[in-house]
Amino acid sequence: MSSDSALLSLKGITKRFGAVQALGGVDFDVRSGEVVGLVGDNGAGKSTLVKTIAGIYSSDEGEFRFEGEEVSIADPTDATDLGIATVYQDLALCDNLDVVSNLFLGRELVTGPRQLDETQMEHRSHELLENLAVTVTNVRSEVGTMSGGQRQQVAVARSLLGEPKLVLLDEPTAALGVPQTAQVLALIKRLRERGLAVVVITHNLADVFEVCDRVFVLRLGRKEGEYKVAETDEQEIVAAITGARASGNGSGEQA
Repeated sequence: MSSDSALLSLKGITKRFGAVQALGGVDFDVRSGEVVGLVGDNGAGKSTLVKTIAGIYSSDEGEFRFEGEEVSIADPTDATDLGIATVYQDLALCDNLDVVSNLFLGRELVTGPRQLDETQMEHRSHELLENLAVTVTNVRSEVGTMSGGQRQQVAVARSLLGEPKLVLLDEPTAALGVPQTAQVLALIKRLRERGLAVVVITHNLADVFEVCDRVFVLRLGRKEGEYKVAETDEQEIVAAITGARASGNGSGEQA
């Protein structure tokens, strides 16, 4: 895939923690309206790469381009300002607050110095969830009473309030049952339909083949392969993850 039309394009990203090199010259890109699966074994560098994109880590070397322009991301605020939203595996939801309060946590709408605009926040919550086809019985229900699938959808919906262009999803279906996983995967497809770029970090290859357009394999901090999902299979991806084939361009890898 040419990076010229990519929303996000990383070139030669390197990250070290003391003597440990977590990322070694990684190239990565994603387009608007595309879902890219980021896979690899434990310790492959997936979390480090995502945290570098999200602004939690700063790369030691490499080029970071967003919408064709070279940018510098020093912290998560820089990433958010560009239009990058991240939903981590722990979701960071407050179980004792309702859906509305969780969606607007930290960016509440106000009508005065000490008055929250509860009506407008509730209206916007309904509107957002309806647009995403997220099924929540009552937006005033505490999040702690909801299923794992509903909680994941609320977390994703919250990330969209800032109207991001790129959404990073960290293990979005981990520990979910089959029906709940189906709900979350359907939501990811709707994000793509809305023209967003989506990166899904996952160990579940079934999810990758269900929703992703491409799959990017990291191994020991380096790019091991990049494949069009329609032109590969699970066996080839597993071989790349485990290093069972020689590094380099796989048959499904894009230039």
